[in-house]
Amino acid sequence: MIRLENIHKTYATGNNKLHVLKGIEVNINEGEMVSVMGSSGSGKSTLLNIVGLLDTHDEGDYFLDGMLIKNMNETKAAQYRNKLLGFVFQSFNLIPFKNAMENVALPLYYQNVGRKKRNRIAMEYLERMGLLDWADHLPSELSGGQKQRLAIARALISKPKVILADEPTGALDSQTSMEVMDILKEVNKDGITMLIVTHERDIANRTDRIIWLKDGIVEKDIFNGELKAYKERKLISVETK
Repeated sequence: MIRLENIHKTYATGNNKLHVLKGIEVNINEGEMVSVMGSSGSGKSTLLNIVGLLDTHDEGDYFLDGMLIKNMNETKAAQYRNKLLGFVFQSFNLIPFKNAMENVALPLYYQNVGRKKRNRIAMEYLERMGLLDWADHLPSELSGGQKQRLAIARALISKPKVILADEPTGALDSQTSMEVMDILKEVNKDGITMLIVTHERDIANRTDRIIWLKDGIVEKDIFNGELKAYKERKLISVETK
């Protein structure tokens, strides 16, 4: 579903150049739930922006759903985003003057779906997220957890193949974070590929696989089952010494 081959990205900062991604190699299959971890400046957000067609890479090849993403103008990129991708952000990115139903329905507006139909579909997704009673409320009237569930509903309404989540629990308390992860896990069961950038180990541990970035390269890429087995071997090794 997502294949990155030797991806490089450099930003110009005044007279200097900042080489952020230095040959990223990643392959994510359809239906996988993958988290990306790394310290600040490791390239996590840049990687997510490139995958999300919000930024372009300088070198290498990026394939999304089997299609080579290259030399794409903003209009074409927007079409692909609306067709294939759903986004969930730490700051929710909800429109403050639109109510819950209108926020969820927004992606269908850009797909030229009529108002009556898109509002009906939005209500179905609000019900799925347990927010039906809040349909007429503004984002300012919702809790952090409700806002994120609203953002997930908005991400799902266009039936994307991939959901990209940038620190989706970063603004939430630990209990609400786990509730949001429960929802994302349920969404993933529908076969939607999921890429989650997070700095929280307990969040990453609930995904199928963790990719660690360090200084713009993939330092480790390991399945959570393998990680658990590795930790158990290490613990046994320590105990037998």
